Amino acid sequence: MITMPEGSAIVYCEKAFGTPNGKTAHGLVRRTDRYRVLSVVDSRRAGADAGVVLDDRANGVRVMVDVPSAVQAAAASGTPATHLVVGLAPDGGRLPPTAREDVMEAIRRGLNVDCGLHDFLSEDPKLIGLAEKAGVRIRDVRRPPPRSELHFFSGKIEQVDSLTVAVLGTDSAIGKRTTALLLVEGLRQLGRTAEMIGTGQTAWMQGVRYGIILDALVNDFVAGEIEHAVWSAWHEVHPEVIVIEGQGSLLNPAYPGGFEILAAGRPDVVVLQHAPARKEYDGFPGYPMHPLDKQIQAVELISGKPVVAITLNHESLTHAQLVEAKAEIRRTTGRPAFDVLRDGPADVAAVVAGYLSRKAVRA
Repeated sequence: MITMPEGSAIVYCEKAFGTPNGKTAHGLVRRTDRYRVLSVVDSRRAGADAGVVLDDRANGVRVMVDVPSAVQAAAASGTPATHLVVGLAPDGGRLPPTAREDVMEAIRRGLNVDCGLHDFLSEDPKLIGLAEKAGVRIRDVRRPPPRSELHFFSGKIEQVDSLTVAVLGTDSAIGKRTTALLLVEGLRQLGRTAEMIGTGQTAWMQGVRYGIILDALVNDFVAGEIEHAVWSAWHEVHPEVIVIEGQGSLLNPAYPGGFEILAAGRPDVVVLQHAPARKEYDGFPGYPMHPLDKQIQAVELISGKPVVAITLNHESLTHAQLVEAKAEIRRTTGRPAFDVLRDGPADVAAVVAGYLSRKAVRA
């Protein structure tokens, strides 16, 4: 069993912190059990407090101009850095050439490197040589597991009697993982036992106990791995509620996601994350987002299960616009709408907990 935290991390997010391409860094700054986050590297935001940049709430994590200054600041504070974690999440999951130079600098300075991109740094001969010389480890989080360890769908999901909730989204990089984590926290605050099933590299970096990295898997095993993760959480912990992190969105042209979660995870209810101010799919100008009511219809048609709440990403909205958006969603969809990042998860957790008695009756 891995003891957490594993070490003290500098999160690398050059030219992306505070943008959708920095969502891995955002997750780590907000919460992680795997690392002690010391600082973020992004020269555009140098000197800022990372919590203020993201949520207008200071958290003491400073944004540094470059890797050397971050390493020096950590040493001066008495908590030397042990890891550089690549917090970039660019379209396509590839490491920019300039970032590779910064990774090399981190290795030279004795840092282990964890990376969740599709470029496997542990296969780069130059990086391998530097790491061997420095005595550090390069870990590619998205490296596919051996096929001998993968699971095919078996139907054992039907044994799971926990209330299962899928947190899906109307787009990629919209806040599904953060909402899922907060929902688990809110349920626990209500005195309910809850576990999260992570489905991406950021959730792994945050230290979730159960999960997979969905886009590192061969397609034939995706459903089986989702089933196995949900079943394992139920079998080992027997929580009252299991919350599954969504990926992409059903109708996103580049990242269609959620189909396998609905089919194999067999959720009882769905919470749908939405950004009212977005007009086009993230990163794809000219591809207008489908209206919220159509997205709800798609989820419910495929799953046969209800969308019980809409959770909001408040990007590009003033407080007044957010209040108006909540009221409009309630009026047009008949579902309650919540901003869990700004207001906390208590209300949406109460909605979800209300389905526990219905699950018990059906069981």
